[in-house]
Amino acid sequence: MSLNRSEKEAVIAEVTQLAAQAQTLVMAEYRGIAVADMTKLRSEARKQGVNLSVLKNTLARRAVAGTSFEVVANQMTGPLIYGFSVDAVAAAKVVADFAKTNDKLVIRGGAISGKVLDVNGVKQLSVIPSKEVLLAQLCGLLMSPISRAAVVLGALAAQKSEAAAA
Repeated sequence: MSLNRSEKEAVIAEVTQLAAQAQTLVMAEYRGIAVADMTKLRSEARKQGVNLSVLKNTLARRAVAGTSFEVVANQMTGPLIYGFSVDAVAAAKVVADFAKTNDKLVIRGGAISGKVLDVNGVKQLSVIPSKEVLLAQLCGLLMSPISRAAVVLGALAAQKSEAAAA
């Protein structure tokens, strides 16, 4: 089904807005994937805050022109699914996790903050913990010395009270 000019402009505007808000773009070839599997991928992507779109490559190139994702415009060939995410690792994580269980989804590359990512770059990005996990780990590290000091002070107080009672 062919789009008329106004529909194409609407698609370009929508994708341009997505690209302006996103930190990461991941591209994957989806040739041969069953509709049920694609639906599962899209559902998981929505849960993670990733916008997955199947776009005409010429429209995608026009939409990313002037954004930080313009660096991968020359890689936009073939049947691709585009994953945009505000979280820096979400798109890579969703696509890489799905590619592990479905060999027909082939990661082609991506971009983060104006830097081109190859297949290995996307896979490395996918193993980085999410922002929430990293913040929780940081809080745990900051709380560790305080809780240890509290345990030591509690033990000292217990020893002094035992010594005073004896």
